[in-house]
Amino acid sequence: MHLLDAIRLAFQTLRVQKLKSFFTLVGVTIGVMFLIAVVSIVEGMGSYMENDFVAKLIGTNTFQLRRFPSISDASESEWREWVRRPRITFDDAKEVAAALPPGAMWSVESSDNIAIESRFSRPRELEASAVDGDYFRIRNMEVAQGRLISPQELALGSRVVVIGQEIATRFFPRLNPIGRTLKVGGTSYEVIGVAAKQGSIFGISLDRFVIAPASSPLQRIVNPHGLIDGMKVKMPTTEGMFDTRETVRQVMRARHKLRPSQPDNFVMETSESALEFWKKIEGNLVIAGVILPAIALIVGALVIMNIMLVAVSERTREIGIRKAIGAKYRDILAQFLVEATTLSIIGAAIGVALGIILSQAIAALSPLPASVAPWSIITGILVGAGVGVVAGVYPASRAARLDPIVALRAE
Repeated sequence: MHLLDAIRLAFQTLRVQKLKSFFTLVGVTIGVMFLIAVVSIVEGMGSYMENDFVAKLIGTNTFQLRRFPSISDASESEWREWVRRPRITFDDAKEVAAALPPGAMWSVESSDNIAIESRFSRPRELEASAVDGDYFRIRNMEVAQGRLISPQELALGSRVVVIGQEIATRFFPRLNPIGRTLKVGGTSYEVIGVAAKQGSIFGISLDRFVIAPASSPLQRIVNPHGLIDGMKVKMPTTEGMFDTRETVRQVMRARHKLRPSQPDNFVMETSESALEFWKKIEGNLVIAGVILPAIALIVGALVIMNIMLVAVSERTREIGIRKAIGAKYRDILAQFLVEATTLSIIGAAIGVALGIILSQAIAALSPLPASVAPWSIITGILVGAGVGVVAGVYPASRAARLDPIVALRAE
């Protein structure tokens, strides 16, 4: 029997036995649907983490000097070791800045949740940051209204702030906030700029912030005297990153008086190092995303096998007639194997379509991003075909081995 004839016969069986075919498809459809949905979510989150989350948090060609990583899956023992490390100081930042090569940009930052209020809104605790250096240039931050803090204001510690759009909306409803007063930690600051929209990360808004100079009173509220949360260094090109990081490492080791045998008691976090924790999570998600659909596929394979065995029993006389008029073992084998595989592939195709719809629905209704990978579609179809082949081998071989005389006697 030709392959196309076998496929045509399989579709005829589908039309004739609709309910039985439906139950044959269900297991494969559900398994492939969840496979596509889980892979799409994992792929989308991976792309989001690399291109949006870490890019916004750290930036390209940028590393940050910190006491410990800002993103990690540290154990309790690691965390205890980290909190014993010495804090990064303004003096550390000055020494590092002095050692940087020409063209490098740097900034320092200290942040915490601080009570913020205005005469137009009730107080709330929101993120406030005290910054210095090239902070706005490193973050590529622009303003929607007003202007950014000038180098002179940073140096003088002027009581001026740049705020995010949500701060502007919340504390100055239906008003132009430029030139108005915002109290941060009980100290009055003049709003000189409203930053352009920064977007969100996993549904968490990045527009709820207040930024003031590091030498303003805000610094004394968010950190003890002389201490900072961290320092960022941005290079013009990727090539200069390695040498610059080594230079910064040597400066910090000297300032912390570390012997050659002692490990660093600080971190220099890049986008790649920040993504290491995600790679571990991603691996576990992929494993879970394969195991759970695999259970449904196994159930689907068993259903296909059982229904095909029933089909062999119901069509015993048909098989006998075909054998009597010259059908060979391989023809009968191919007929039932192609029928099982065709059913499975149709179920897989429906599963792929439903998986794409499900992943897009999850992305639309939740902060989780989704990105349908072309390889997952191909994998879903191949998995469906494989389930059909595996599940159809035994029923097909059983049908092919039937004695034509015995088969013709069947009612």
